[in-house]
Amino acid sequence: MISFTFHRLYRLHHFTASTTLLNGILFSHPYHFFNFNSNPFWRYTQFSSFTTNPLSSDFDSVVKRVCSLVSESYCKVQENTHFKSRHPKLKLPIDSEYLTQEQAITVVASLADEGGSMLALSFFYWAIGYVKFRHFMRLYIVLAIYLIKNGNFERTHEVMHFMLRNFCEVGMLKEAVDMVFEMQNQGLVLNAGSLNSVVSVATEMGHVEMAEKVFGEMCDRGVCPDSFCFESMVVAYCRMGRVVEADRWLSAMLERGFLVDNATCTLIMSVFCDKGSVNRVLWIFNKLIELGLAPNVINYTCLINGLCKKGIIKHAFELLEEMVRKGLKPNVFTHTVLIDGLCKKGWMDKAFRLFLKLVKSDNYKPNVHTYTAMIAGYCKQEKLNRAEMLLSRMQEQELVPNANTYTALIDGYCKVGNFDVAYKLLRVMDEKGLAPSIFTYNAVIDGLCKKGRVQEAYQMLKKGMQIGISPDLVTYTILMSQSCKLGDNGQAFALFSKMVKAGISPDMHTYTTLIAALCRQKKMKDSEKLFDDAVILGLIPTKETCTSMICGYCRDKNVAMAKKYFQRMGEYGCVPDSLTYGALISGLCKESKLDEARDLYNSMVDKGILPCEVTRLTVAYEYCKNNEPTIAMGLLDRLEKKLWIRTVSTLVRKLCSEKNVDVAALFFHKLLDKQQSVDRVTLAAFMSACYESNNYDLVSSMNERITKDFGESTVE
Repeated sequence: MISFTFHRLYRLHHFTASTTLLNGILFSHPYHFFNFNSNPFWRYTQFSSFTTNPLSSDFDSVVKRVCSLVSESYCKVQENTHFKSRHPKLKLPIDSEYLTQEQAITVVASLADEGGSMLALSFFYWAIGYVKFRHFMRLYIVLAIYLIKNGNFERTHEVMHFMLRNFCEVGMLKEAVDMVFEMQNQGLVLNAGSLNSVVSVATEMGHVEMAEKVFGEMCDRGVCPDSFCFESMVVAYCRMGRVVEADRWLSAMLERGFLVDNATCTLIMSVFCDKGSVNRVLWIFNKLIELGLAPNVINYTCLINGLCKKGIIKHAFELLEEMVRKGLKPNVFTHTVLIDGLCKKGWMDKAFRLFLKLVKSDNYKPNVHTYTAMIAGYCKQEKLNRAEMLLSRMQEQELVPNANTYTALIDGYCKVGNFDVAYKLLRVMDEKGLAPSIFTYNAVIDGLCKKGRVQEAYQMLKKGMQIGISPDLVTYTILMSQSCKLGDNGQAFALFSKMVKAGISPDMHTYTTLIAALCRQKKMKDSEKLFDDAVILGLIPTKETCTSMICGYCRDKNVAMAKKYFQRMGEYGCVPDSLTYGALISGLCKESKLDEARDLYNSMVDKGILPCEVTRLTVAYEYCKNNEPTIAMGLLDRLEKKLWIRTVSTLVRKLCSEKNVDVAALFFHKLLDKQQSVDRVTLAAFMSACYESNNYDLVSSMNERITKDFGESTVE
């Protein structure tokens, strides 16, 4: 056992001429080498009043007794432990009230000076177990300075880590960080471990901006960050859902050749996929493999799940094949996410084949989530008999349906308007002790709204709120959408305001619902303001949002603004579809800008986008009206035969109704060239138009051609 003589203690702790006056309190010899008065950080270490006079013998006797107790307890711990503990737990027969804060730092100094670092550290660990000492900064500083003096930097970093973590608890992380930098001035060599301590504590508490600042400052001070420093920043931003910042740090990490571990890889895959950055996460995944990461089943399953949620099923199965080639065995969760993805796509036959593969497997069997995915898929297609069959099957397998299973069934019955069974299933849930969630209520509310039973939907919401269920974003969006369909924009915006006041942030779908309603009423200034508000909030407009704006401006005969929004779609990562093109082409045609309409039509066909029948007919008809049927024919000739026949037949009837018989005859002749039969409606419309316009010669020549070329098989 280490002994401490009273003479040594007296010489060390008795206040002599070398004492220093600090904030009106005498401070003892061991700290004379640190200039406290000149250091601004000492303002954070408030001194408690002494329970004993520091100049009295009581002060020395308490210090001496505690040092002795620490020494005895430490030796006992070491004797009873085969391996030396890094943080020995002392059992002292005193509590925190026995010591003042001043006596505690004197004990630390005495133990460090006489017994060594480990003895002082053992008391330090005991002391910071009490709030009284945990947030007393001088305790950390005194011990750190002694450790630095002895060249024990590893233990100094350990003390600094405890200081950072404990002071972060009371909102003093910045002060603790400042003290770490001050310790560098006292001789502490900062390294990647120092940076890791600050970054890990700061990011765990959500202070990522401070972590970034410290990261930069430590690099400026010559610290070379390791992979763990970067990984902490990536993980922090991922947990906050801030993929742009996470990607920035991850890119910097990969540039240095650093790898993340499998757990972090899973987190990155999950968050990036949830935020829609699927293409980016695929690149990251391949880059990590290139750098040496050996992905496991969980990594692959997480990425496959992200792809399935985005409907990229083909690539998901390619990843499945890749993991099998690498000797990894897909588990029931891997198969379940694939089945769920197929079901959401509506590919139930493929989903069922994969489901049967699991049923026949000796290693893995479908679980509750697998059955629920299949049931939800069948309910989505209104195949409720099959859904009920699977429910019975899973119960035979002694699998207990959960709330999600019943919610899927309730949603299915609400879709077909069978609310009696839906309400019965709600009662079954109650009997089985399964609490319906807001998802369950949303399924019923949505079904009621779509069947026009709006008041009943509001009553259902009220009932849910009475049992503690709060409406979510989906609930409000359903009700807003229904109000917009009924033309009640006032109610829709009232719901929007109520939702925001409840602390629910609208998403782009919510904004699109309101924007579309305003556009239908040609209230373009209001819709433009909503659009801009969404962008300011950081929401990204979707294809549907932009299409609504384009339709609205075309209705309002402002095709210039419609073109502006069409051109901006690329900025938001939106790809226009046939509806988007059709809306703008229609607007251009109405303003007689046929050349622009033709260019746009050709552009969409070149990109493999099939024009809808309305678009095909509109652009062809407008050119016919403009006495340019040749151009109209050229545009329609780009269609495959079946669509060409359908469009030309409709165009002939349209031209005949407008008494434009001569142009109609041109297309009718082309129609006879393409096929051996003409539908009765088109033939009747053409013949009637010829008779009404007294164009008997045309009727005669057409009859001759029909009889000559096709006989009586011409008319269907």
